Formats: sequence, C-alpha cells, structure tokens
Amino acid sequence: MKSIKKLLFLFFFLNLTFAYAQSLTSEKESFVPIGGNTWEYPQSDNKESIVKTGKIEHWNDAGRTVKTFVRFGKTGNVHVSVQVIKANDGGEFTFTLAGKSVDVSISPDQKGQINIADFTIADTGYYAIELKAKTVASLYPTIDGYVLTGAASEQMNFVRNNEDNFFYWGRRGPSTHMGYEQPKDKNIEYFYNEVTVPKGNDVEGSYFMSNGFNVGYFGMQVNSSTERRILFSVWSPFTTDDPNEIPDDHKIILKTKGQAVHTGEFGNEGSGGQSYLKFNWVAGNTYKFLLRGRPIANNYTAYTAWFYAPEVGEWQIIAEFERPQTNQYLSRFHSFLENFNPEQGIYQREVQFSNQWVADDKGNWYECTAGRFTVDNTGHKGYRMDYAGGVNDNRFYLRNFGFFNDYVPAGSTFTRKPNGVKPKINLKMLPKK
Repeated sequence: MKSIKKLLFLFFFLNLTFAYAQSLTSEKESFVPIGGNTWEYPQSDNKESIVKTGKIEHWNDAGRTVKTFVRFGKTGNVHVSVQVIKANDGGEFTFTLAGKSVDVSISPDQKGQINIADFTIADTGYYAIELKAKTVASLYPTIDGYVLTGAASEQMNFVRNNEDNFFYWGRRGPSTHMGYEQPKDKNIEYFYNEVTVPKGNDVEGSYFMSNGFNVGYFGMQVNSSTERRILFSVWSPFTTDDPNEIPDDHKIILKTKGQAVHTGEFGNEGSGGQSYLKFNWVAGNTYKFLLRGRPIANNYTAYTAWFYAPEVGEWQIIAEFERPQTNQYLSRFHSFLENFNPEQGIYQREVQFSNQWVADDKGNWYECTAGRFTVDNTGHKGYRMDYAGGVNDNRFYLRNFGFFNDYVPAGSTFTRKPNGVKPKINLKMLPKK
C-alpha cells in the first residue's frame, strides 16, 4: 500500500514539475495578419494591389516592397516568424525590423511558420516589418502574416482580425473628431468655422470636415490628384445604407444649389442628400464655412451651406436641403479628419480649425472656445493609435495616420483663447442660388 502511495505521489510530482517547466519555456504567440496592417511600396491602386485580399498574394515583381506596421507598448526582444500559406516558387527575401535586416530562403515545398530572427525593440512606438524579394521568381509565396513572441510582443497594437470588416477600416486609419461646446438653452441657427490645411497635408483621400452637425456634414476633400471638392450632405431620417430604400416622405428635398454644384443621393454610411462643388482649394489658404439650420413648415427643417474662398472673394451657396420628419435647430457641432482611401492610410496629415462661432435665431453671436477630442472605433479598439488633436497657435487641430508615436488620449478636452471678433457676414445678403 505504501509503495502505491509513493508511486501516486511521484506521478503527481512529475506532472506538476513538467507543467511548471512547460510554463517557463512556452511563450504566448501573437499573430499579426497582413490584412489591415500592410501596404506595398511603391503604391499601386486597389485593383493591382498584392495585399488587397488580406494576404500577400499574386506577387511576382521584385520591385514591390511590403511593410507591415505594429505598435510596441513594451521594449525587449521579439522573435518573428513568417506564416506562409503556399510557397509557390519560393525565393530569397530580406526582412527588416528595428534597423536589423535578415536574409531568409524559402523553398517551393515550405509552408507554415518559417523562422526569421530575434530582434530588439529599444523603444516603444510604431515599427514596420519590411519584406523585400532578393531573387526573381514568377510567383512569390502567399503570406498570411507574422507570428511574434517574446517580451516586446506582450503589449502590441495592430488590427487583429477582419471582424466588422476591420481589414478595410484598419487600412483607412483612425478618424479623429473635435466636438465644440455650444451655448445651452439657445436656438442655434448658424454655425461658422474656418479651415486651414497646412502645406503638404493635402493627401489624396482626405476629408477635412469643417461644419458637422447632428444630421450632416460640410467640408472639403481631396478626391484625386486632379480633383478637389466642397461637400455638403444631409442624412435622411430613414435609417438605411441604400438610398433607393428611402420612402418618399423621408427623402431629403433639394430646394436650391449653386450654379456649378452637383447634387444627388449618397449611401453606405447612412443615406440622404449630397451636394458638392468641384473646387481646387489650396493647402495653406484659410477657407470659411457657414451652415444654417432652422425649422420650417410641415415638420421639415431647412439646412443651407455657404462657402467662402479667398481666391473668389465672396460667399457661394453650395445647397439648401429640406429634411422631413424634423423640427429642430442646429446641434452637436463638430469637425473631423478622415481618410476614405485605404491605400492612403499610411500618410500623415493635419488640419486646423479656427474662429468657431454660432448665432441663435435672434441674431446673437457666441464664440465657441472649448473642444473635446474623440476617435472612431478603429482608435477605440486600439487597432491604430496614430491619432492626435488639441490646440496649437490658438487653433483646434486634428492629426492622424502615418504611424506617428505621440498620440493624444481620446476624450481629452481643450480650450482656445477667445478672439472676440465675430464673423463679418451680412446674413440677409448671402446668395440664395
């Protein structure tokens, strides 16, 4: 009986010892997918991109370099392996991280995890895992992502999976917002703001939205290398991403527009009425935006947008929409900076908003000097942390994308000094068409 007890004791002791030893030697693996975290250089459009499917595939050009971005929250060593789905023709490749480059050969019969090397992360912040082909092949490996282990990998920020289409949203990058405090218990009819995009920040795919309100937005975009727009949109009270589903009694009605303004409907992020003026605004110049919102007859609210460019020297009307099932003045004033082109989500940009004022239905003007900085769900999840906002030179600013390290916590509040000079606008003389 004693011998049996000794054997059982020895059995349990050995199992505990083995489990403890295993816990010391095993390390938690973190899988960094290509999707949502990766771009190629030189840039190509989405139709030709070798990373558009969430993997590196259909890669046959040694001139294309691929970078995958990760933010490290801890320093120390990190071991990196590459996850190969199919080697195809294989080849020789150079992987670079934190200033260290390692050459790795992948044979046509290899797949799964292939070791690269150990790297040292000396400081917290963003790093890129760069992949280059050293040899020519008709088809390079199909790569799913990277596997990271080690002390530095214990705290990282990156897009972790494609739930809720985050391979797309992650590559667009985090949108930033500045919400403005407005006077309480006032019927606010006008919202005025000034926008300056610093030189070099007018990156293609940017929307520098100036006058946001509870049911729409008004700002300026970089739509392509040859086209820029002043955009004004109002959402329908009917919730859908397909404008064709909106019932007639919930449709946005266009009442008037500027001579060169295009109008129509929009979808995908809610639906409603949209208007835009093609105007090649210039980085470094300051543009003025004025929005009006007021209740009218039959449970409708009218929203009107005007734009002032120093190159033109006078106010231009963009459009006036009437929104059904609505009886309200303006509210929830904010500005935002977003990127709507996933291929451009690697390029940093900044915008400045200055001299915010609102006027009530009695013609009294109030200066808005307090703002609250927020981010979208990409930032909230911690998938991207290259975002910032605040006050600089007495202007509110927003900055995002580009994988910079000095982020500003979402929810931070800021106050600029009052200018004390209300907008010089004759509201009765503003153009109506």
